[in-house]
Amino acid sequence: MKGMRGEKLADTQREAVTYVNSVVAGSGSSFYFAMRLLPREKREAMFAVYAFCREVDDIADDPGESRDKRARLAAWSDEIARLYAGTPEYPVGRALVGPVARFGLLADDFKSVIAGMEMDAAARLRIADMNELFLYCDRVACAVGRLSNRVFGVDAKAGGHIAEVLGQALQLTNILRDLSEDALRDRLYLPRELLNECGIRETEPAAVLAHPRLADVCARLADLAEARFAEAARALAECERKRVRPAIVMMEAYRRILRRLLRRGWRGSLDPVQLTAVEKTWIALRYGLA
Repeated sequence: MKGMRGEKLADTQREAVTYVNSVVAGSGSSFYFAMRLLPREKREAMFAVYAFCREVDDIADDPGESRDKRARLAAWSDEIARLYAGTPEYPVGRALVGPVARFGLLADDFKSVIAGMEMDAAARLRIADMNELFLYCDRVACAVGRLSNRVFGVDAKAGGHIAEVLGQALQLTNILRDLSEDALRDRLYLPRELLNECGIRETEPAAVLAHPRLADVCARLADLAEARFAEAARALAECERKRVRPAIVMMEAYRRILRRLLRRGWRGSLDPVQLTAVEKTWIALRYGLA
């Protein structure tokens, strides 16, 4: 009987791993191309982390009612508690059991991601100032970096700094890329403080995006993102390269997106710019195998 329970548990874990692998492979994200070059244990850990992020992000982006989205995110908070109690119920939670034990992933970082998704789940999102923007970046991006760096084996001090500066760079790039898409969801991540400094008094996303001074706001955030990329590059150069190759791949992919946004500008079309699958593969090979 004991052997049968062990076999059933192993089958359940294999199903969980298969599930998270399918989530990541189907995403088309730069993350997939960056992480698939890792050794198996680390790759599966990162895929489980990504699948968790994907699940809660999909809840936040769901067109449903905010109350329902908050309830579903609260259910994920309960699942994280069960994960650390050793009794997860969701496939992604079960897939995280091994990585949590093996790499010492912290519950607070998972909770931070959920808190970020709760911000996104609001019916209407406005960012007041740079401090709130940095808080948002910390929750939805830097926390993921902290989880990732534990899997990569980067020491806590260096890993925390890399997570902060690279997480801000990546999320600022996402914000500048997705202005139109976010506006359709009544989200405006450009801080009111910065908008006012540039002479923009409008509060509705569509009006802000149509304002002739929008490019000034975006240029300032792009300058900040570039500075954070430069800080991240310097910090990553101080690490053992084989440990941080996936972070370097992510950095190089998003740097290219930011450069394309800068060439396109923020006057006229605000359609997102993207990298092709071929470009993502080339970046993964160029920076993931060097």
